[in-house]
This record gives sequence, C-alpha cells and structure tokens, in this order.
Amino acid sequence: MQAEMAPEQALEWFDAGKGAALATVIETWGSAPRRVGAQLVVSGDGEMQGSVSGGCVEGAVVVEALEVLAQGGVRVLEYGVSDGDAFSVGLACGGTIRILVEPIGDGGMPVQMLRELVAARAARQAVAYEVALDGTARQLVHEGHDQRFRMDRSGLEREGVLFVAIHNPPLRLIVVGGVHIAQVLVSMAAGVGFDPVVVDPREAFGSAARFPGARLMNDWPDEALEEIGLDARCAVVLLTHDPKLDDPALMRALASEAFYIGALGSSRTHAARLGRMREAGFSDAHIARIHGPVGLDIGAAGPAEIAVSILAQMIMTLRKP
Repeated sequence: MQAEMAPEQALEWFDAGKGAALATVIETWGSAPRRVGAQLVVSGDGEMQGSVSGGCVEGAVVVEALEVLAQGGVRVLEYGVSDGDAFSVGLACGGTIRILVEPIGDGGMPVQMLRELVAARAARQAVAYEVALDGTARQLVHEGHDQRFRMDRSGLEREGVLFVAIHNPPLRLIVVGGVHIAQVLVSMAAGVGFDPVVVDPREAFGSAARFPGARLMNDWPDEALEEIGLDARCAVVLLTHDPKLDDPALMRALASEAFYIGALGSSRTHAARLGRMREAGFSDAHIARIHGPVGLDIGAAGPAEIAVSILAQMIMTLRKP
C-alpha cells in the first residue's frame, strides 16, 4: 500500500476492530528521505503500512504508536540522525524529522472526521486537516490554504503549534491520441505521480499492448472527457493532429478547471485551432489557456524529448502558474 492511502487503511483497520494510529511527518531538516506530510499507519496488533523515513525509524514509531493506542493522547516525536549513523536508520545523509502520532478515536482524530476525510479524498475534493500539536483542536477545511494546495505542501503554522496536512486529489493526465509521444509521456508522467488515461477511439492506437498499466478509453474524446470529469488536478494533452478528434476534447477542456491544456502542432496549425475555438464562442482569455505548440521550447527532437518538454511544462504550470 502506498503511504498516500494511510487514511483509508486507518479507517479499514478501525472498522475491523483493530484500532489504528496515524504517524505523520510534520517537519524535516537535512536529507530526511520522506517529505512533510508522509504518513505511516499502525494497527493495534502492530501491523504497519506506509513510511515516515524508509528505515529503522519506523520500528521506533510503531512502538510509540502502540503506546498511544493503549494510553491515549498524542505524541510529537523527534529523531535526529548524524551522518555517521544515518544509514542504519534510513536517513541516507543525515537529518532530523519530527513526527506527530495520534490515535483514531478517543483522544485523537475523531472517527467521523476520518470518515469525512476519506470521503472527500474519494470524491476528489481537496481538503486540509488542521491539527494542534497538543491534540486540543482539529478540523477539516476546504479553503484558506491556496498556496499549500497548489504546491501540495503540508507544514506547520502559527509559530509551530498547528500542523496543516494537505490532501489533494491525485494528479491526472488525460492524453487524447495514442501516438508515439503519448507512449513516452504516459510512462514518464506515471513516474512523477500522475494517473494516466489514454483516450483514442482507434483501438489500434489506444491498446493495452501500447500502454500497459494505463487506463484506456476507446471512446470519442469529448464523451470520454465528460465521463472522466475534469477538475483542477487534471492535465489534458491533445496529440492526434486531427481536428475532429482534438477539437471536441479541447472544448470540453476549456470549459473545465483543468490546470493544464496542451495541443500538439505547428504554429500554423495552432493558429488555425485558435480560430476554430473563437468561432465556437470561446473568449481570448479562454483560449490563452491552451499551450500550443505544446511543451517548453527546449529544442526537443523526437518523441521522447517532446514528452520531456510537455511534462516539464505541465509541472511548471502546476507549481508556478
């Protein structure tokens, strides 16, 4: 199980009568291998899923979590590791981490709050979990942390007494057109955390043999995008070169909150595309969202380099709009 599924695992174990505690990285220094917000979930019988360091720190955290489940309350743990003994505990070059451990239920995160968090995640709703480090206050909020949501950045606030855990929907990449560029782009995007979907009504292009592990939809692009449901965590990349496939999908994307819209083609092709979008009633502000020709201008040659330029532009648009 991925650490990102810790809330769901915690709820499953709680409902099974095992009890559960969540351990969350709240602060790091040096070269700690897990970022702030990483989670480990521990059951009452000592099972664990996820990671807070990738090393022997997990063993110590499990012991603390079991004590929390038995005794109640919350704990803030700190592990400082020197370069000399860093490798033995999984902190590859030394570092320090602080970890908040809280049980689910009495004295910790209320079960109903966990259920609401899991439901929001399932519904692809961005939500922040605010928790006082002394365990005296907790709440779920959907607004007020715009910068943190955009950067996927959990962290401490209010002079270090409040931790804000950001729970964003998974990033999703919808590629229209199962061409050679798409094959490389889908693989690379999955490697950096995107859930890829390939849309192509041409089954010879959108096939499992060409896109192993990706979700495939052999539907007309506009229908597929409507079924998928585009939100602010979606990137849409159009690669077919065919207006009768690209344009309907582009119209769906422009009417959505997708954070990135890119379309393959030359400058002349793109100019013609913009003209069609204006004729369809989209304003200049709408069509300015289209990245075309798609990708950063890095002098890319060949499908793999073009895919690199597209992915880099997607990440730049997400992190530095």
